[in-house]
Amino acid sequence: MFQMKVIRPYQPLLLRLVHGLTALFLILAMITAYWTYDVYDGRWGQIPLPKFEEIEGIHGTFGLWTLLIFPALVFYAFHQGRKRLIQPKTFSNLTHINQKGWSYHLHRVINTLMLIALTFAVFTGKMMDEKWLPNGELDHVWYLAHLLSWVIMLFGLGYHLLMSAKIGGLSFFLSMFNWLYKPQDNPKQWKNHLIRYTQNFQLFWVKQWWQRSFWIKWLEVFIWIALGSAWIISVIKEL
Repeated sequence: MFQMKVIRPYQPLLLRLVHGLTALFLILAMITAYWTYDVYDGRWGQIPLPKFEEIEGIHGTFGLWTLLIFPALVFYAFHQGRKRLIQPKTFSNLTHINQKGWSYHLHRVINTLMLIALTFAVFTGKMMDEKWLPNGELDHVWYLAHLLSWVIMLFGLGYHLLMSAKIGGLSFFLSMFNWLYKPQDNPKQWKNHLIRYTQNFQLFWVKQWWQRSFWIKWLEVFIWIALGSAWIISVIKEL
């Protein structure tokens, strides 16, 4: 196994992969979402984009890829990466703006809100019918909700990048694109990690999860229910 000099800050390889893929598909979905809006709607302003009607299908593909990789990010965020989300004392610490580390507490809030916003986006997208826009049916609640999710994601992504730059600067961004990794992050070890995780899964882990902050554990449950419901309802709609 090769030796490497770890550059700080260091981001776990698995986080970089699931975060990077989710971000890539999300950004592509957002770009094609606006293009779709520009072609079929445009009630709240337009820019001169080509009238490429197939863009709706391309947007749906990027949205599907986002939905497929997003559960991996959700699982990582609420377990291995839970310290990056809202903590029991986060809101009380936010009242002290001049306190050292205030930006870290705000960053945790934004990270958590991004998970909620992306859940809302993929759920509303799954509730839509691909025939609505070509047929000129622009007043469906789920379509309007999906447009709202685009606006929320645009501002959320902007704040997420802004706070990431504030607390980490250039070195933090570079750490997300650095393909070097520690020996314990070697992909060859992932299978063994998964086996150990399943073997060690006992009632203790359930109790440990139950002892977490009330609303954060139920937020995780809500997101999993929303993602599962999106698939179930979309399948039912096709029957």
